[in-house]
Amino acid sequence: MEDSNGAEIKAPPPVHRRPPRPRGGGFTPEGFVAALRRRLSSGAAVAARASFAADSGDESGPPEPSSSHRRRDSSGDTSSTGGPGDFTAFSFRAAAPVHRKAKESPLSSDAIFKQSHAGLFNLCIVVLVAVNGRLIIENLMKYGLLIRAGFWFNSTSLRDWPLLMCCLSLPAFPLGAFSVEQLAFRNVITDAVATCLHIILTTAEIVYPVLVILMCDSAVVSGFLLMFIACIVWLKLVSFAHTNHDIRQLTISGKKVDNAPSTADMDNLQAPTLGSLIYFMMAPTLCYQPSYPRTENVRKGWLIRQIILYLIFTGIQGFIIEQYINPIVVNSQHPLKGGLLNAVETVLRLSLPNVYLWLCMFYCFFHLWLNILAEILRFGDREFYKDWWNAKTIDEYWRKWNM
Repeated sequence: MEDSNGAEIKAPPPVHRRPPRPRGGGFTPEGFVAALRRRLSSGAAVAARASFAADSGDESGPPEPSSSHRRRDSSGDTSSTGGPGDFTAFSFRAAAPVHRKAKESPLSSDAIFKQSHAGLFNLCIVVLVAVNGRLIIENLMKYGLLIRAGFWFNSTSLRDWPLLMCCLSLPAFPLGAFSVEQLAFRNVITDAVATCLHIILTTAEIVYPVLVILMCDSAVVSGFLLMFIACIVWLKLVSFAHTNHDIRQLTISGKKVDNAPSTADMDNLQAPTLGSLIYFMMAPTLCYQPSYPRTENVRKGWLIRQIILYLIFTGIQGFIIEQYINPIVVNSQHPLKGGLLNAVETVLRLSLPNVYLWLCMFYCFFHLWLNILAEILRFGDREFYKDWWNAKTIDEYWRKWNM
């Protein structure tokens, strides 16, 4: 074609248009397969490039290409090939190198502590729940539910009322120790006389409940509870006597003792008062001091949750004793009548419920009960135990499980 001036007019290049997509949500199989191939190839390329960057030591890795770049790479219009040693363009091909540096197995001795073991811990929890669940079901099928209504209290418990009277009379010994300290601080009695009186009081406090238990022929549980309380009072009296002895040496006699407190703590050194003695006897501690760190208020909601947990774990202890320990002891033979293997088998059967019972008793007393008392009395220092489960020696274990 020519225009009016005689110049030749070039025809425009033909425009290739994509055929319209069928309406109604339809699609062509060929187009779907082609799009799927492009998507898979671009995804594999991006993943391989990221793996290549990680293996090469580049933590940041190459940036993920945009969709337009992925379409151009997959269609072959453009190429992102680098130098001769650049494998990133072919990292999604079968010829791409996979092993690029020396690595240790995750469970090898050099790398095992660098890995997270949360999955193995969860697996152990699942196995523990499954095994113990099976044992509980087996025990219930064999013995039935053995918990009795009078497990904690029954008619025979009324025979132990002398033990209750003995327990209620134990506060007389702390009052006697308080009177001794008042006389000693006023120089009415000498330090040696005060020490002798404290020895007499502490000895009488621990012998008195023993005599009551033997004379009344009480039950095992009642006698254990009385002696448990008596031992706590005895330990508190010993600490009360030792601490006030050092305070008298520092304030009255002017003597120096080992590990003497600093000047800031000297202001708190004073003669014991009745209020400080009562608080010490009720507080969850065995170490007497004139003052303790205190919290600002009582968290009522938190306290209610701890009481509920205490009741739950107390019931679990009763369930373990009645449902597991008692049947094993009743059905076992006498060690002298049965063989050695029978005795070993009985001990091993008792070991597992005893471990669970010991853990529940520790959590119930040293964590729940002591925290309940501390919250009610606003006692601040609540480090009643340390991480005894990480102890490496017996000495470290006994020092950490009870502070």
